[in-house]
Amino acid sequence: MTNVKVLGTGCPNCRRTIGLIEAVAREAGVSIALEKVEAVQDIMRYGVMSTPGVVIDGKVVHAGGVPSRAKVEGWLTAVDR
Repeated sequence: MTNVKVLGTGCPNCRRTIGLIEAVAREAGVSIALEKVEAVQDIMRYGVMSTPGVVIDGKVVHAGGVPSRAKVEGWLTAVDR
């Protein structure tokens, strides 16, 4: 199972990112454990200064803005191999 964290305070872009990741995982048949990290001090521990941020299996892969569907597909299929 792939561990995915979305870092953000709950803004619309953060919610869109969560929805996109859930949809791509479901469509690709990839099992994920999705966690929302909303506390600013926890977000800053990852070194992310602009949200939403995405962490996959402990590695920051994105920060600032909603990632493209192609990026999310790439992340989830790369870790599922």
